[in-house]
Order: sequence, then C-alpha cells, then structure tokens
Amino acid sequence: MRSPGVHLREITDDNRDAVRALRVRRSQKQFVASVSKSLKEAARKPEANPWYRAVYIGDEPVGFVMLSWKPPAGPYKGRHFIWRLLVDKRHQRRGIGRETLTQIAALVRADGATELLTSYDPGDGEPWPFYRKFGFQPTGEIDDGEVVLRLMFPAQ
Repeated sequence: MRSPGVHLREITDDNRDAVRALRVRRSQKQFVASVSKSLKEAARKPEANPWYRAVYIGDEPVGFVMLSWKPPAGPYKGRHFIWRLLVDKRHQRRGIGRETLTQIAALVRADGATELLTSYDPGDGEPWPFYRKFGFQPTGEIDDGEVVLRLMFPAQ
C-alpha cells in the first residue's frame, strides 16, 4: 500500500510541539523512543551527526525519522544509519512508514551511499518483519543488544 502525499519537513518552533505529541502503540514503546527523547538524544550526541525530520501528510504531522548522517567517527563512520522511525498510532498500517523509508533511501542514495543501516531490539512485536519486507537483511552484527540491518543499493 502506498500512502500518497507523504513528505518530510524540518522540525521548527512552529511544529515542534505537534511532532512531539506523536505516539506509537503501547506495545511498540519498547522498540522506539518518543520524539521528545529522540530530540534530546540528538542534542546530547552531536558527534553522531543527527539528521531528523517530521513526516507529514498534507499539513498534519504523522511520524518522525532520525538518522545518523555520515558521522565523522564511531562504528558507523561515514555511513547512514536510521536511528529512529516512528509513525503515530492513529496513522499506522497506511503505508506511511514504507513511503518514509522509500524517501529516506532515495536521499541517502543521492548522497552517494551504497547502503542504509538500522537496528532493532528483538522481542514480541519487533519491527523486523517491516524492515524485511522493505529489503533489509541482518548484517550479523549486534550493537548494544540490537540486531543491525542493512539495505544494499544496486549499482547505478
């Protein structure tokens, strides 16, 4: 399913509160931090080179995505890593997450990347099926207890 009209916007003083109000389902809270916590973490870890956007449909914020965008050091040095991805509980199962990933993958690929990384914490209700359907594969690495996944981009 494709969710038309999905687009990314910068988070500003005008939309910050509305984006922070986004919530996942109770059963998903163990797998993804809130927007507020994510923004605080980004501020505390500038060395990770955080890049984040609100996900919108029309003028309504429906999700949030945050990457570590080619950090200059660390285990993901020079690579693109999805740090957070969430879709508000009222807007799930409409293709928004998939469309967001599609747009992120296009941005990362346009930046010259050959891969896009992410990770997840294993458990009942984990996001692995979502990422697998998109084409991510396990790298065999575990980072802080999370399974690391890779989406490879075909040669252009």
